[in-house]
Amino acid sequence: MSTNVSSHAEKNNLVGVECLLELPKTLSKSNKKWQVAFIKIYCSRTLLNCAKHAIGKPGLFPRSLSYTAIDLDRHQDHHKDFKIDQETLNDLVKNKNQEKLESLGGPKGLVSALKTNTRLGINEEADEIQRRRSTFGSNTYTRPPSKSLIHFVIEAFKDLTILILLGCATLSLGFGIKEHGLKEGWYDGGSIFVAVFLVVAVSAVSNFRQNRQFDKLSKVSSNIKIDVVRNGRRHEISIFDIVVGDIICLNIGDQVPADGVFVEGHSLHVDESSMTGESDHVEVNLNGNRFLFSGTKVADGFGKMVVTSVGMNTAWGQMMSHISRDTNEQTPLQTRLDKLTSSIGKVGLLVAFLVLLVLLIRYFTGSTKDESGKREYNGKNTKSDEIVNAVVEMVAAAVTIIVVAIPEGLPLAVTLTLAYSMKRMMKDQAMVRKLSACETMGSATTICTDKTGTLTLNQMKVTDSWFGLESGKASPSSTLSRKVVELFHQGVAMNTTGSVFKAKGSSSEYEFSGSPTEKAILSWAVGELKMDMEEVIREHEVVHVEAFNSEKKRSGVLIKKRGEMTVHWKGAAEKILAMCCTYYDGSGVVREIQEDDKVQFENIIQSMAAKSLRCIAFAYSEDGETKKLKEEKLSLLGIVGIKDPCRPGVKKAVEDCQFAGVNIKMITGDNIFTARAIAVECGILTPEDETNEDAVLEGEAFRSYTQQQRLEKVERIKVMARSSPFDKLLMVKCLKELGHVVAVTGDGTNDAPALKEADIGLSMGIQGTEVAKESSDIVILDDNFASVATVLKWGRCVYNNIQKFIQFQLTVNVAALVINFVAAVSAGEVPLTAVQLLWVNLIMDTLGALALATEKPTNDLMKNKPVGRTAPLITNVMWRNLLAQAFYQISVLLVLQFRGRSIFGVTERVKNTLIFNTFVLCQVFNEFNARSLEKKNVFRGLHKNRLFVGIIVVTVVLQVVMVEFLKRFADTERLNWGQWGVCLAIAAASWPIGWLVKSVPVPEKHFFSYLKWKKRS
Repeated sequence: MSTNVSSHAEKNNLVGVECLLELPKTLSKSNKKWQVAFIKIYCSRTLLNCAKHAIGKPGLFPRSLSYTAIDLDRHQDHHKDFKIDQETLNDLVKNKNQEKLESLGGPKGLVSALKTNTRLGINEEADEIQRRRSTFGSNTYTRPPSKSLIHFVIEAFKDLTILILLGCATLSLGFGIKEHGLKEGWYDGGSIFVAVFLVVAVSAVSNFRQNRQFDKLSKVSSNIKIDVVRNGRRHEISIFDIVVGDIICLNIGDQVPADGVFVEGHSLHVDESSMTGESDHVEVNLNGNRFLFSGTKVADGFGKMVVTSVGMNTAWGQMMSHISRDTNEQTPLQTRLDKLTSSIGKVGLLVAFLVLLVLLIRYFTGSTKDESGKREYNGKNTKSDEIVNAVVEMVAAAVTIIVVAIPEGLPLAVTLTLAYSMKRMMKDQAMVRKLSACETMGSATTICTDKTGTLTLNQMKVTDSWFGLESGKASPSSTLSRKVVELFHQGVAMNTTGSVFKAKGSSSEYEFSGSPTEKAILSWAVGELKMDMEEVIREHEVVHVEAFNSEKKRSGVLIKKRGEMTVHWKGAAEKILAMCCTYYDGSGVVREIQEDDKVQFENIIQSMAAKSLRCIAFAYSEDGETKKLKEEKLSLLGIVGIKDPCRPGVKKAVEDCQFAGVNIKMITGDNIFTARAIAVECGILTPEDETNEDAVLEGEAFRSYTQQQRLEKVERIKVMARSSPFDKLLMVKCLKELGHVVAVTGDGTNDAPALKEADIGLSMGIQGTEVAKESSDIVILDDNFASVATVLKWGRCVYNNIQKFIQFQLTVNVAALVINFVAAVSAGEVPLTAVQLLWVNLIMDTLGALALATEKPTNDLMKNKPVGRTAPLITNVMWRNLLAQAFYQISVLLVLQFRGRSIFGVTERVKNTLIFNTFVLCQVFNEFNARSLEKKNVFRGLHKNRLFVGIIVVTVVLQVVMVEFLKRFADTERLNWGQWGVCLAIAAASWPIGWLVKSVPVPEKHFFSYLKWKKRS
């Protein structure tokens, strides 16, 4: 069938179908049939014309000629829409093929071939985006598959104690069936099998859910926002939405989102260490290297690039598709807990060995008797099967003691509480990138915070302006001379990384993009000085740019208009003032800056700063050199004051942190007067600090101190103004040297060293650069200091929840070990069987961890002092609580063991059931005591924690089922109402005991420190 179809015939067919479909519906029945017939004919012709070729089905037999299959999908080859294919684009950047780029006509030719525009970008209509995506691919990469549930089940079965128990269960099952037959003999071994599989299943499911949680967080953290130009408008989109042909705006700290070619910009330096391993920054410009790689970081300057390859077509995409997120990260607390688990495990191993030894000695000496009162071992008269079965039961009991003794629930509790807190912290505007930060934040003693955007709203607006020594609060465009206005237009429009966009139509509003400071200045210039940015840019040519630098706190540009060179500077008011020798007054007259004038200008800056305004000055010079921007003998054009109001609630957050014993230090690039005003407004500086001469100082002064002087003064410093990133790093190092646990907030690329050096690095989610985010441990998504205070509260909550669980679990461990050991030594048997101990293990390890690890933070946590770096994990308070409860449980259960039959007049099996039931219920009631380490009212806020209540209910219900309905499985006997009442009464007594014990004061100095002191003495 011919595929060359006349477009004219195709058009006629379509028109015919439309005409038929638009015929009136008031037709007779016969006419309707004719209409349907005509529609079929026209549709058939149209389908045939649209079809490019018939589908040929491969196979042994040729296609039947009784029908024709038509491929309705035209399979458009979108590559033909563009003058370049994907293979050429891949080769271009990956191999830095300069010759190929030149053959395409350089960057301009490449932009043209991709049907885009350097100034306007691509068309942002959905069809155009989809066309590019289907042609060149999407900016995503295939991720390695997540670990399945089976993987975690297999990992759980690798535990040595689990394998030993399975071996014991297998032997017990074999001998049981051999001795009693399948119907009766499977209970003992089968019960252990079921209990082991239950423990493994719960552990595997918990780890699997945690892994899924981390995968979700990983996807969120990789969803970077980037600036693109589409339809002439600059706006922010997800890195995953970028397509080939997009024009990307790059600034300091940005991650290059795809492979591309540099099309315009200045002083652009890129860190390619993530791709090449080389630490030296690579310069990118139009005359030399023009290629940019996905995954690299912008170290300096700014520019635009055109995207040439995305997703799996980039080296970064291919590399990332083979990297899986490691969720086995060990936090410092987990490392400490591993040591604790190891120590307890050794004690459990010793006790289990002694129990096994005693049981074996008592058995083979004939000291043990069966239920009928006969000796279990009668020398040669005892069958070998009975001996092996008895030994297997003893080994199983000993191994189960090890299972109960080893608190494998501790790592699970840490994992659960970290995973739970990470999930909840996302809702509280904090994204955890490193698990260790969750717990370390709870120990923080000092927080070094930025001002802009963290303590303030980052919603900047020019509220004050001075032209020369005259205030410009009235409309500047009407009072200023045309010369000054024109110079301001040049200085604002040409020396900026922001942009102005206005849609077509007189009623549409201006849209400003860039940093908050740039947007405020652009908005002021457009609104007050009637600046037309497009016209200014059209009339001038940029010759050289010096990008804003946090060290020099200024930016400059050298521009050319009709052959005349002009230098414009913008930056911190006092820095720019120091570069000027003349100034323009409002009427456009140039005057020399006398000493009195300089004092007046300084007073203007101070008065603006005292009102919490950020002061920005503008200066220019007509004597421009071609290679270097002139930095002296400039003419001052004017000063503007930018207001950035404090965030609502920030003062309360600062007070909460200070009340919690955490010192707040503000480190800012603003001048000392602005910094002081903001610090007073936020509550960082208090009236008491007026007598402290070291409370407020400049970064330069701090830098000039000797190391000894810095260490002496650093704790008294509350505000550091005009600071550089190096000053921030220096302060962090000094505080850490003095033993502080330091949290630092940062948003710039230059903050990366301080964020890495700090114990907890907190980057800003909105204003933070990708370099800062990657160097941090936690990303504050709303840039709000109140969220930092919330992270502090969550950190303390994590630490507190783990301490609660340690107290709860050690109580069970101590009680179970002592009871089984004493009973084994004295009576030759253990009152708690392997299945019963595994059930207790399940309650305390998994359900207990889930109940106590998911307690939400309370305001009481902020009333305690920070625990610091070296505080013991198990405090005196915890030892007091757990030893009291363990002593009570041991006393009661040993009385039941040795006097239970005579007191209650019951059989041996009922007595053992009473011991088992009382022991489990004691743990249930003690779980309430563990909710608070020091507060007597353990029921406070219970109604808010439905999970805790649910777990308690489930535990009690399952215990009733174990005792009353699973007699053979759990080796129990049914109890009557009176016996249940006794068990509940004994267990409930742990509440008043807990209440009384918490009234007993404990020394602040840790118990073990006295032992160390005695050793030294």
